[in-house]
Amino acid sequence: MNTVTRATAEITCTTALQILQAAVARASEVRKPMGICVVDPAGNQKAFVRMDGAPLLASDVAFRKAWSAVAWNMPTRDWIPFIVKDRVLLEGVPRIDGLSLLPGGIPIYVDGVVVGGLGVSGSHYSEDDDIAVYALASVAGIDSPVSAEPARAWSDVDPART
Repeated sequence: MNTVTRATAEITCTTALQILQAAVARASEVRKPMGICVVDPAGNQKAFVRMDGAPLLASDVAFRKAWSAVAWNMPTRDWIPFIVKDRVLLEGVPRIDGLSLLPGGIPIYVDGVVVGGLGVSGSHYSEDDDIAVYALASVAGIDSPVSAEPARAWSDVDPART
């Protein structure tokens, strides 16, 4: 066994496109044009679409959500509950360049291994997250994502508890 390198699994282009198609289909059903991005485990863009009518900013935000999910190996919806009770994290984490705390970014797992990340943006963050969960659950071979709990908004954070 080589102790200098390691093999990594990476989402295929075909699977990345299937995820995009599932997300586009769901976003079209609910009439919410989105930016949708799939990244590889290193955070490099693998597949992307900006639906007709999606806000321009949705492109960049979708990438940041996908990158954040794979960079920290956690759904972006989990950030606020994770940092809200820790003053240092609450002050520092939002300042990390490129990191998105907005729900809608989910790591992509196959057989328990992170093979990429998905980011969805263009509507309210709860709808972005719902579409991401739907897209991943729709593609064969992808581990089922944990269903989203209602995302907490920054306005829900009680400064007295931090």
